[in-house]
Amino acid sequence: MRLSRRSLLAQSAGFASLSLLPNMARAAPASRKVIFDTDPGIDDAMALLLLHGTPNIELVGITTAAGNGLIDTTTRNALYLAERFRIDVPVSKGQGASLDGVTSSPPVTIHGRNALGDIPLSAVHKKLDPRPAQDLIIDLVRANPHEITLVATGHMTNLALALRKAPDIASLVKDVVLMGGAFGHHDARGNVTPAAEANFHGDPRAADEICAARWPVTIVGLDVTTQTLMTDAYFENLRQHGGQSGRFLWDITRVYMMFHRGLGLDGIYVNDASAAAYVIAPELFKTQKGAVRVSTEGVTLGESVQKADGRVYPPGDWDNRPSVQICTEVDAEGVRSLFRKAVFQMA
Repeated sequence: MRLSRRSLLAQSAGFASLSLLPNMARAAPASRKVIFDTDPGIDDAMALLLLHGTPNIELVGITTAAGNGLIDTTTRNALYLAERFRIDVPVSKGQGASLDGVTSSPPVTIHGRNALGDIPLSAVHKKLDPRPAQDLIIDLVRANPHEITLVATGHMTNLALALRKAPDIASLVKDVVLMGGAFGHHDARGNVTPAAEANFHGDPRAADEICAARWPVTIVGLDVTTQTLMTDAYFENLRQHGGQSGRFLWDITRVYMMFHRGLGLDGIYVNDASAAAYVIAPELFKTQKGAVRVSTEGVTLGESVQKADGRVYPPGDWDNRPSVQICTEVDAEGVRSLFRKAVFQMA
């Protein structure tokens, strides 16, 4: 029996029981405005589609960062994704080098040479916004005070540059959600060095400055992103029932899946899409608060360490820093259901 698209949506989200209450009024959730700072990247494309496919999320801008590809590659990919999936928002190019002037080599064995799993990419006609990424961030935050959520899933350079140029935006954003770091929960450590996660390692000074700013920050790190796996069977279901988006996700994850199989896994880690999931459904996560520092030199370059609120230590480098929220636990099935629902929503 072939299920209708409506039935698939209800089953995938676990909301079939709502049909028992047909006469109850349900208030539509308020729209949440998001600037997505990204380095597409396979997992970035997944995060973008999750945000785009969620009805109460309003993408207002995309800014590009280095990380999964060089800045020209990630910028082209952002334009391609926006055009292909009809995401009608400004796309602005960020700074490729870190605050310290370092340009990282892209992880081609993970994301492919074009950073989107080496699928064929058609010509792109969408034009870049003429403003540098940090200026687009500043302009949109000032135009929408206390309404913008900044979601960053690549090197954090653009957010740090925006803060340096316009410190006032720290009091104007709604919140900031970062995919980066690792704090030792579930034995999560580094993925590019024994100490450091890739996004923080790519621009550690930017990550440390962002964690020092007086704005609400939540970090979705490897502690939780490595707790959620998506298998081939999961993506096959998306391919069969998720329309263009589902087929696209199947195609781009082939290289990514091969890399994860080399790690002995039966699926891919859900990195950047976990940050998007936190924005949409924070109840799927448990968190811990405390000051965060990111190492900017030496063999620990990019390492992230939290001093949990309430813990007492001698005076040190974590003193007089704001409390940052890090994710420590995740409902993995909840994240998978949320993602599936968004993809089916676009079918």
